[in-house]
Amino acid sequence: MKELQELEKAIGYSFRNPALLKNALIHSSFANETKAPLGSNERLEFLGDSVLGFVVADYLYKHFPDWPEGHLTKTRATLVCEKACCGFSQEMEVGKYLYLSHGEQNSGGRTRSSILADAFESITAAIYLDGGLTPASEFILRFVLPALKTLHQKAPFKDYKTKLQEIIQKNPGETLSYLLTGESGPDHDKHFMVEVHLNSNVIGKGGGRSKKEAEQQAAREALELMGY
Repeated sequence: MKELQELEKAIGYSFRNPALLKNALIHSSFANETKAPLGSNERLEFLGDSVLGFVVADYLYKHFPDWPEGHLTKTRATLVCEKACCGFSQEMEVGKYLYLSHGEQNSGGRTRSSILADAFESITAAIYLDGGLTPASEFILRFVLPALKTLHQKAPFKDYKTKLQEIIQKNPGETLSYLLTGESGPDHDKHFMVEVHLNSNVIGKGGGRSKKEAEQQAAREALELMGY
């Protein structure tokens, strides 16, 4: 179990039940080839995917209150995608600890993106089952936060509403307001239309899958019309 102890150090978590970590590393090819009693990591992967998505969504929701739903969704998707999870596993060198069949191992399974991504989700679930949501969150955010910072630097979110407000505040007596002018579509796929008013004049219109997103788009149009 020395190898598992090495991996625990890389993970930053000590398991009360090491069998959970071992199970997280068993690829289906190995489970099928050896009839492994623990089975493959596929069930853990299923659970880990949900835990990962929840933790990232919860963090984004609480720390970026002005982000519209669309931007939250895109950011979460980028942070939990196969490429991201594979990178997180590579940081811990998970590949060398995986249990693979001879065929999978000989065909490059230890470096295969999908296998490494699945392993990260499985490890996440193992931590969650062993210690609960707090250590699982700490584990996830240790990888996700640096990735989020890099994402910000590459494509920072443009808060058009705040920018417009800052410009208008330079003129005392001017007031901005946002008016919902329409909504369409079923509950699971709503589309909202919003106007932004400067005093009583319409200076921008926008649409989106949430009111906040529509307001951002209306503010963006207003800024464009004002020459910003």
